Amino acid sequence: MRNFVSLFIVLFTFSINTPISANTQEPIKGIYVKAENTQGPKFEKLMNLINQTELNAMVIDIKDDHGNLTFQPSKNSPYYAASRPYIKNSSALMSKLKKNNVYPIARIVVFKDNVLANANPDWSFKTTQGIWKNARGDSFTNPFVKEVWDYNIGMAIEAAKVGFKEIQFDYVRFPEKFSTFEGSLTYIGQREGNGRVAAVTGFVKYAKEKLKPYGVKMSVDTFGNATVIPEAPGIGQNFSKIAENVDVISAMIYPSHWTGIFGITKPDLEPYRLVSEYAKVEKTRLNKLTSPPASRPWLQDFTAAWLGKGNYKVYGKQEIEDQIRALHSQGVNEYLLWNAANNYTQNVDYTPY
Repeated sequence: MRNFVSLFIVLFTFSINTPISANTQEPIKGIYVKAENTQGPKFEKLMNLINQTELNAMVIDIKDDHGNLTFQPSKNSPYYAASRPYIKNSSALMSKLKKNNVYPIARIVVFKDNVLANANPDWSFKTTQGIWKNARGDSFTNPFVKEVWDYNIGMAIEAAKVGFKEIQFDYVRFPEKFSTFEGSLTYIGQREGNGRVAAVTGFVKYAKEKLKPYGVKMSVDTFGNATVIPEAPGIGQNFSKIAENVDVISAMIYPSHWTGIFGITKPDLEPYRLVSEYAKVEKTRLNKLTSPPASRPWLQDFTAAWLGKGNYKVYGKQEIEDQIRALHSQGVNEYLLWNAANNYTQNVDYTPY
């Protein structure tokens, strides 16, 4: 009996003095962090936010929106030419995240890629004037091209080797409204929706297989709209087919990005109702899968003033908590917060239920 009591005391003491590992199965609650903000006063502020709240994860740009690898690998790496030293010391960063029990997620922007499109125009979409660009000046690489798949997965492997526990692929799609202007483009691949869906789903399935030896989880960001319609063939996203091949699905469900959905005239003004209604639809679709992934949606921590007066509201503590509470009401306890400048709202209760 004495030995049993002694063992209990040892185990109890260990449990209360041992920090939660970054590999814990605790629900992930994270924030987006730009690579440039992984050092200096900005990073300390973000780390304090994590340490002083229920947040426990960071989604960090490893391949950014322009196509840059955000840290510099060895000079003999095939990705060295595409790298930038935004993350000054990747080993030191990973050590700090581990010390503070922060679950590290590497964001890899896949098909939106100015760097690779310019380096290999045949792997992109071309017009008579040159490489196609959208209104923001961004180019996309072609999801039909397997070399593009391998290129992005190679960058993901670089992130896994550094120590990231999860790879999150973003922009896993064709350009927005692609089907409306594809006729003016020259590119490799099929010119119909089923082919685009097959290409995007094929990349996701292939990436999952290639990342298995590295012991990382894999997640994919999707448009929220792709969940509430059977599929979005224009951009190649079929929510269910993508979800079948990932560990985590992260739909971007920002209230500001919807119009007239679920009978809500101005969704940005009703964050709780919008997120709750979305989560109901997503739950129905995921429940139809044999092995559904974890749901970890992206939530809005920014104000969408561009919607114009009367169509938006200033997002603060109440609006963020409303979104979290709405997810929880449908059994979803994981989420990620997006603010492009990494200026997150203070004094939020991240478990407001």
